[in-house]
Amino acid sequence: MRYIRYGFLAALGIVLVSVSLANRQMVQLKLMPDALAELLGFNLSTNLPLFLVVLGGVVAGLVIGFLWEWLREHKHRRDASVKSTEVRKLEREVKKLKKKQNQGEDDVLALLDEAS
Repeated sequence: MRYIRYGFLAALGIVLVSVSLANRQMVQLKLMPDALAELLGFNLSTNLPLFLVVLGGVVAGLVIGFLWEWLREHKHRRDASVKSTEVRKLEREVKKLKKKQNQGEDDVLALLDEAS
């Protein structure tokens, strides 16, 4: 399985390098469309290679997707935390009740009773 992962990462690296080499031309990124920029009086722009724009868009999409999913699953993590706390509380209560039940009995019998 390790070799498959290394093979996949190598193939992905080769594809990314070839895309980067094929798309080295510079493109201008603008913050706003020209009409809106004229209305507001400013427009930030920068020149970047095309492959940075493409790969940056992919990375930004992944980050936004992961963040969205993390926020969406918040209620499930909260429920799991509440259930885990409840399980620990019930385990302590069971241990206390077994100890109370086995009080006054032989220690060996109490240990065997707790094990089952």
